[in-house]
Amino acid sequence: MSFSPNSSQPPSPPASDSLAASDRVALVVGASGIAGSALVDRLTADGWRVLALARSEGRQAPGVEWIAADLRSPESLRQALEGRGVSHVFFTAWSRQATEEQNIVVNGGMVRDLLAALDGSAVVHAALVTGLKHCLGPFDAYAQGEMPDTPFHEDEPRLDVPNFYYAQEDELFAAAERQGFTWSVHRSHTVIGHAVGNLMNMGLTLATYASICRHLDRPFVFPGSETQWNGVTDMTDSTVLAEQMVWASTSPAGANEAFNVVNGDIFRWRWMWPQLAAYFGVEPVGFETSPRPLEQQMEGMGDVWATIAAQHELVEPDLGRLASWWHTDADLGRDIEVVTDISKSRLAGFHTHHRTVDSFTALFDRYRHERLIPAA
Repeated sequence: MSFSPNSSQPPSPPASDSLAASDRVALVVGASGIAGSALVDRLTADGWRVLALARSEGRQAPGVEWIAADLRSPESLRQALEGRGVSHVFFTAWSRQATEEQNIVVNGGMVRDLLAALDGSAVVHAALVTGLKHCLGPFDAYAQGEMPDTPFHEDEPRLDVPNFYYAQEDELFAAAERQGFTWSVHRSHTVIGHAVGNLMNMGLTLATYASICRHLDRPFVFPGSETQWNGVTDMTDSTVLAEQMVWASTSPAGANEAFNVVNGDIFRWRWMWPQLAAYFGVEPVGFETSPRPLEQQMEGMGDVWATIAAQHELVEPDLGRLASWWHTDADLGRDIEVVTDISKSRLAGFHTHHRTVDSFTALFDRYRHERLIPAA
């Protein structure tokens, strides 16, 4: 069993999760996001009752109750959660601020206030999603200075820079010790999944980019760095992340542990890019002499997307709600190798494995079915 690297005392003994699925009440924070929506699907499929907390209400489903609360207001959280009987918490939300110091105040505070609002509930376990910025550093110091060698392991020491992930973890550890529940932390790498209006959604970003290229009869140009084009990397399907979080929240092996979570395969973008291009019927063009960011390639394409949406009767004509060019540019533009070790969760009993190319194509199929992008 591990515990907070900043704590002088070990955590309280793990609580026993002896509840039947039908008696479990999951609070999914950020339920309309990439990770949150996959969790809602997984939990309801397993027979859980789900309280879905989000800024905007998502799709209706049996066993799901959508609730609204201001994550930055302790009073709003208490009013929304009082008497709800929450047994398990899945925290997937974050709010990007102008500086990392503000990120720490806001995002650490949201975890603290959310868990404090549940101090009267019989919470068994709380799971927190973070990511590989744990090893790579925050946005304003990303991949700067000395970093651990790849593949990244869960026991890497914290970097000597401010990081809101560390603040969130510390609030989780403190609440767990104070309130007597177990915890888990899930460090994902480039999550792809089904969500609209998300700040970090490479899957939908690449799907809209490829659809625009096809509409304009333009080549599908890789936007990133030579290192990313030629090096090995990995990714996280949101369904894999959801499965790991549910597993950790109900398995003794998942209690009070941090886990990396990726699909389990590795690939090179110079192989993956032609696979994605073939799906959309566009011409792939790889790295040549320098990165060609999507923010530049796709500048002013809002009207083009509105035309595509009208021609194909798509449900979202606003390109800004579908594509996050800046995030995909940051991910694919890195001049470092990023590969994740997942031996820890494998040895603990979590064995889900996906091929990333299949994750992409299944996601694109769903986008087409739901008329977010044009059909073939």
